[in-house]
Amino acid sequence: MKALVAVLPGDGIGPEVIAAGTRCLEAVAHRFGHQFELRPASFGGAAIDAHGDPLPDSTLGLCRQADAILLGAIGGPKWSNPDARIRPEQGLLRLRRELGLFANLRPVVPHPALLDASPLKPELLAGVDIMVVRELTGGIYFGAKTRTATAASDVCEYTVIEVERIARVAGRLAAGRRRSVVSVDKANVLETSRLWRSVVERVMREEFPQIKLEHMLVDAAAMHLLRRPRDFDVLVTENMFGDILTDEASMLAGSLGLLPSASLGEGPRGLYEPIHGSAPDIAGRGIANPYASILSVAMLLRHSLQLEQEAAAVDNAVSRAIDAGALTPDIAGAGRAASTTREVGDTVVRELDRQ
Repeated sequence: MKALVAVLPGDGIGPEVIAAGTRCLEAVAHRFGHQFELRPASFGGAAIDAHGDPLPDSTLGLCRQADAILLGAIGGPKWSNPDARIRPEQGLLRLRRELGLFANLRPVVPHPALLDASPLKPELLAGVDIMVVRELTGGIYFGAKTRTATAASDVCEYTVIEVERIARVAGRLAAGRRRSVVSVDKANVLETSRLWRSVVERVMREEFPQIKLEHMLVDAAAMHLLRRPRDFDVLVTENMFGDILTDEASMLAGSLGLLPSASLGEGPRGLYEPIHGSAPDIAGRGIANPYASILSVAMLLRHSLQLEQEAAAVDNAVSRAIDAGALTPDIAGAGRAASTTREVGDTVVRELDRQ
């Protein structure tokens, strides 16, 4: 097949991990006979420096044309002033809104060889397989904002339609997994959460009666993710709660550098990115973990290009590379030799070529 992929390397370690991801896409194209056009564009802090805008019109235009978008990471100390008029994260929020990407999927599946990389006991992690579904374009991040010399406000708002569509994503995913959904809210305090809870319950009852639904307050969910992570199948929640809980869940896998994500809308086009930040403190040192970027490529193949065999090949290549000991310093641990970003990418590509 032919596909156009917009490549947004971003800032910090973004270009390094994205280079590993694009090499894997090229290896997949060669191995399976596809034609992927990988077209780079400026985004985030780099785009502010070059164009005065974190999402230039040319980049947005490319993303509208593309079948999928692969993103590294954005931001860094240079652009970290929260009072600045233009900031890198504004480009990401706008890109999600412009493309209608309302559902963020974040799988958490600890690799058996890396259970000791997590601060949790290995016996708590065996068999963990969680899909977090985070609503991405509503809530407090997108609400009206005010600030005066003496006060500030951020409005958290959700509509019935916004909650219905994210609940359907969770229901469809759960139907192909273990048929269990935990919906996370703060319904004992927040009116938006009470709306969230009632809508999710109705959608599951009417459209997914085969799915077991449990409601859980966000503080309890944060605790149970660490106490009994194996009990979670699909976890669905609103924007800010999902942002926080998925960073917590990364500790189940052992490192932020292991977790990919997909941001999807109503159609096949999606935005794929590792959940980690730009890590400017290690940028340029060749030690950034590229696995989350490579696993994001697998999600791109699966969800936007509908290439399940190719996606599974990437997942399997990553698993075999980890088993072979290709580990960057964040997951190598004591007594293991650490690999560079480039060496990890080389190992994954070799494993892809062997399939």
